[in-house]
Amino acid sequence: MRALLASLLLFASTASANPVFNFTFTPGTSLQAQQGFQAAAARWSSLLTDNVTINLTVGFNSLGGGILGQAASASDFHTYASVRNALAADATSASDATAVAHLPTGPSFGVLINRTADNPHGAGSATPYVDNNGGDNNQVMYIANAQAKAIGLAVAPQTLNGCIGQCDGFIQFNSDFNFDFDASNGTAANAFDFVGVAAHEIGHVLGFISGVDILDFNAPPYNGPFQADEFMFVSTLDLFRYSSESAAQGVIDWTADTRSKYFSLDGTTVGPEFSTGTLFGDGRQASHWKDDLFIGLMDPTAGMGETLHITGNDVLAMDAIGWDVAPIPEPSGWAMLGAGLLLIAARQRGRTNKLS
Repeated sequence: MRALLASLLLFASTASANPVFNFTFTPGTSLQAQQGFQAAAARWSSLLTDNVTINLTVGFNSLGGGILGQAASASDFHTYASVRNALAADATSASDATAVAHLPTGPSFGVLINRTADNPHGAGSATPYVDNNGGDNNQVMYIANAQAKAIGLAVAPQTLNGCIGQCDGFIQFNSDFNFDFDASNGTAANAFDFVGVAAHEIGHVLGFISGVDILDFNAPPYNGPFQADEFMFVSTLDLFRYSSESAAQGVIDWTADTRSKYFSLDGTTVGPEFSTGTLFGDGRQASHWKDDLFIGLMDPTAGMGETLHITGNDVLAMDAIGWDVAPIPEPSGWAMLGAGLLLIAARQRGRTNKLS
């Protein structure tokens, strides 16, 4: 394990010194777990080239239930105009150029939304409607601090419940499960891939989040209904969240329901699907790829014996939300990775443990 970690860290340092991950470990976190988190961070550092420092508090303790791990991201409000301008100034790839070119150029963006108090189909109605009136929820976004750093937005130092000092994210792992801390030769059939799950949770801190989860949890009969303007929680990833219905009207899809939602740089080119919500969607948090399609590291579940990988879909999403990415491997490399995922899919149809 130490040799594997050393090689990963060496690759990260030679390919790019950034981003730099500063870890603070909660008391009781084993050396083995600490090395696993560092190896997971090295995977992202080898793919991203932004000159930023990300401060994480991580722990390894009993969480109960069926959750393997969970992450909380320090986030803040920013105007849409400032986010778009920052994305444009930070664009370094063809994907960035496409993404920015298809974002609205004014101070606001439109959304297809539902379950709000001011829904014209009735308060709290599940029927979607277009909200493009320039209100607060069309002009203000909620951005993970780590991702805001990557695109040059000002970030106020924060702390989170569980963090030791100031942090950009807090990650907990559930020690109730059996983990394989070195999946270089495959993941043990009776264990979960520790480094892969850690990389997944770090991916959320980096900005793979969706405000649709907030809408999903704040709609009748559970809460609310609330006015549309109160949902100022669109993430940068949400700017590339579409459905056929929203694309036809030139807006993103920010609804909580079971209709298919997909990632797209331009709104019309259909990319990988997203999960659609725990309560009103497909049963998985919207801040993930669609479950059981083995789209990428940011899938919502993982199974014993499954080795988790960062895929081209994950990298493209990070590129679109503002991270600068290292040169993509030759297409044959992604094809080999895809083939590996297909083998896992055939072997692991019954994944039930959630990644948050």
